[in-house]
Amino acid sequence: MSRYTGPKYRISRRLGVSLSGSGKELANKPYAPGDHGQGRRSKMSEYGTQLRAKQTIRFTYGLTERQFSNLFNKAGKVRKGTHGTNFLILLETRLDNIVYRLGLATTRAQSRQLVNHGHILVDGKRVDIPSYEVKPGQEISVRDKSKKLAIIASAVESTVARPQFVEFDAEALKGSLVRLPEREELDANFEENLVVEYYNKLG
Repeated sequence: MSRYTGPKYRISRRLGVSLSGSGKELANKPYAPGDHGQGRRSKMSEYGTQLRAKQTIRFTYGLTERQFSNLFNKAGKVRKGTHGTNFLILLETRLDNIVYRLGLATTRAQSRQLVNHGHILVDGKRVDIPSYEVKPGQEISVRDKSKKLAIIASAVESTVARPQFVEFDAEALKGSLVRLPEREELDANFEENLVVEYYNKLG
């Protein structure tokens, strides 16, 4: 299954959450899209609730269905921690997400594009794979030829705060993953336990 490239606002309204984090998608139309979006709805089934939890996380990080399920399976092989928490940590340590967390991009889609186009270095070497797993201590920087890109300058200037598990030098345009994130530092609205239940039912 290919990556979704349709209207992001429509997906946000369908799921009932702001995938951009800005809340703009739901500000004017806090209901599902379509002719019956404002109509009365029946109670969502258990499966529907689990599916919505999965789709919320998947669309937030911008993964295809196959990428998402493969990473979920990988999280189940980690010995320490719970499956759901380990899964969120693997999502957070993707290179495209770390670029976003450092404030080099305003959205995860934009950060993925920066990585794909070869603007990002890991420990001084160009890495153009968004799914690359960043390890604590690795340095993430912008290629010299790309440091004057307007989208990067604008993103850095507009970033107000960064999570404590990363550090960033705005002058040098480089930073690092200091440590793995704690569950409490990640989105409180994610219901990863429902994602675990969803995949367990699939067998």
